[in-house]
Amino acid sequence: MGVKEKLSLMQIPSILLLGFVYVAYVLIGGVVFWKLEGELGMKDVSYLLEKKERLLSTYPCLNQAGLEAVAQVVKDTSKVGLSLKSNGTADGFWKFTSSAVFAATVVTTIGYGNMIPSTTGGQIFCVFFALFGIPLNIVVLNRVGKYILAIVRNISDFFEKKSSRKTCTRFFIHFVCYVNGVALFFIMPMIVFKQQEGWTYAEAIYYCFISLSTIGFGDFVADSNPDNYYPKWYSVLIASWIFFGMAWLALVINHSIEILERLNNYFKKQFKKNDNQQGDEAGGTADKNPETQMEEEDEITQPPVTEST
Repeated sequence: MGVKEKLSLMQIPSILLLGFVYVAYVLIGGVVFWKLEGELGMKDVSYLLEKKERLLSTYPCLNQAGLEAVAQVVKDTSKVGLSLKSNGTADGFWKFTSSAVFAATVVTTIGYGNMIPSTTGGQIFCVFFALFGIPLNIVVLNRVGKYILAIVRNISDFFEKKSSRKTCTRFFIHFVCYVNGVALFFIMPMIVFKQQEGWTYAEAIYYCFISLSTIGFGDFVADSNPDNYYPKWYSVLIASWIFFGMAWLALVINHSIEILERLNNYFKKQFKKNDNQQGDEAGGTADKNPETQMEEEDEITQPPVTEST
């Protein structure tokens, strides 16, 4: 068996451990959501069924087929962004401003689901638009994130030269920048969304994170309520907030990944140190863990030379 095959086998335990942690994390999340939302979901189902029976008894001329027809009208109306509260005409979802925001949600992979192309031409164009737009969006976001990081580092270097405590200064500068980012991309939008959409603060902050993290459930979508009047600058503000907010949140997530990797390397070194001490006490190398053996084999650049007779 060659060195590469051995190295591949050595990585199996760590891969299995990482996979176990991932599956356990997902299952724990499922249990928490089940406990938090399951009971309320059953109550909602019972409440809706009760309202349905009350509606049919109140309007005896409305049978099951009529109720389904009314429900279909309401569903189709909500899909195109129209309101049933008035007889006035409206532009629906596909105005220029909302269409531009939809294009932004496509290339950023948010995909709320409240707006969808229904024509064949629109669906085909959406495929090719996303095919080239998503990589372009990733490149632009990475470049913007690097510029933001460069600005933060320049500010940190400037204050580090004027301070004797470089580590504390760097930590303080990064902390202040993160706090400003939270205020700019979460707190201020939360206040705007509460005023324009009528959401609670919890709903607004929930929408901010779901949007900027590109999860995009679609249960809360700004600039989509046909019963509300939105100013013209609102759509432009949302598109700008999504773009720069995603760049900032991606920077924060990458920094968090870097911190986790450093912690992982620290614990690996401690584990390797303890394992080497146990191996020295045992007087052999048979008890070395796979990761230690893999790191030692990485240092081998050439096979041993044998003398020919």
